[in-house]
Amino acid sequence: MTDALMSTYARLPVTMVRGEGARVWDSDGRAYLDALAGIAVCALGHAHPAVAEAVADQARTLVHVSNNYRIEAQERLGERLTQLAGHERAFFCNSGAEANEAALKIARRYGHEQGIDEPAVIVCERAFHGRTLATLSATGNRKIQAGFEPLVQGFVRVPFGDIDAVERVAANRRNVVAVLVEPIQGEGGVRTAPDGYLAGLREVCDRNGWLLMCDEIQTGVGRTGRWFAQQHENIVADVTTVAKALGNGVPIGACIARGPAAEILVPGSHGSTFGGNPLACRAGLAVLDTIEADGLVERAATLGERMRAGFRASLGEVEGVREIRGQGLMIGIELERDCGALVRRALDAGLLINVTAGSTLRLLPPLVLSDDQADAIVEGVSELARTFLTESAGS
Repeated sequence: MTDALMSTYARLPVTMVRGEGARVWDSDGRAYLDALAGIAVCALGHAHPAVAEAVADQARTLVHVSNNYRIEAQERLGERLTQLAGHERAFFCNSGAEANEAALKIARRYGHEQGIDEPAVIVCERAFHGRTLATLSATGNRKIQAGFEPLVQGFVRVPFGDIDAVERVAANRRNVVAVLVEPIQGEGGVRTAPDGYLAGLREVCDRNGWLLMCDEIQTGVGRTGRWFAQQHENIVADVTTVAKALGNGVPIGACIARGPAAEILVPGSHGSTFGGNPLACRAGLAVLDTIEADGLVERAATLGERMRAGFRASLGEVEGVREIRGQGLMIGIELERDCGALVRRALDAGLLINVTAGSTLRLLPPLVLSDDQADAIVEGVSELARTFLTESAGS
């Protein structure tokens, strides 16, 4: 373990050196079944040939020029992405946090253009939107905000899934300009909203002249069984943010928009040195092409239901299991107690998983998972959870 890196991560004592599909290997040659996919990043698994070839070909041709010039791959990716989302224009950056920063800047400028001096954005409790100062302030997790005050002002927080709370804000505040929401709260515990919630937000925003901004950093690009999770409710946001799976590990983010929101950013109002460079955009195009050609959006829906059914059968009646939830290949298993220790136990058992919100096992496997691999994850995670709960009950 080197001392050259800042201590920003509580790393597990293992070094991954190679991957293929849904498996990775460490420096000792041990194989692991990856049920996390780099936290929803490697939707096509590891070392996918289409992405590898696109990146290698582009690296031999042109990696970077700058956004002072037209970039063909960026224009093509912008067209594909906006078409899939029902949007009109895209701004490319390098991460989800940067995409959300762009969305927040759009919201503020939108408000100022309407004569609102201090525009406010409605955000949700338990939300996670990033770790830059503005996105950290929008995030509903006091633990990760602590020590970074003063936070950015201009956010109004409401409970996730509660339309009535949004209506109350609308009745009492005249400076709200937008709602920023995750269709499913990933870091907040894989929390799904009640049916009709996003459609309700769309109606409230339309009625009040607000922008509806969907943070699809974790839910987007096919993970939930639709290209974008908002599409499960047949709505289209004014602004949608995307990252993670878009590059399958190559850093890229995008803020896409339609209507007035698509016209807000103009030359000089926002930018990115590396955003939308040829290398990242070729990776993004390869990802979208492969997901579409291989039917992986539909596959995520089918396989996700298979896995949740498996978990319900194996854990649904186990004492200490609070809820099994999710959509597509975004699955949460909430236990009645803190289960952070299961991450290391899973590693020892050859599984890569994650625990979020303290007591929720979060599974975000690659969309290329086979049926046998999906069943192996269900079996392995179920056994780990049962053993843990039995031990906890006896202590």
